[in-house]
Amino acid sequence: MRVVADTGLCQGHQLCQGEAPDVFGFDADADVVVVLHEHPAEERRPDVAAAVKYCPAFALSIEED
Repeated sequence: MRVVADTGLCQGHQLCQGEAPDVFGFDADADVVVVLHEHPAEERRPDVAAAVKYCPAFALSIEED
């Protein structure tokens, strides 16, 4: 899986960090999400999927390799 963040859509809510803090970071200066691990381990999928699902701006997605 590949994690993708559209920083043009991101509104800086940071909910993704609550779901998967080892995968998503935050750039405070730009007020947008930062993907820390573009290809996280498969066992992280449930948390990454929750982050994608609950992103209020729909700025996150999972692409299959």
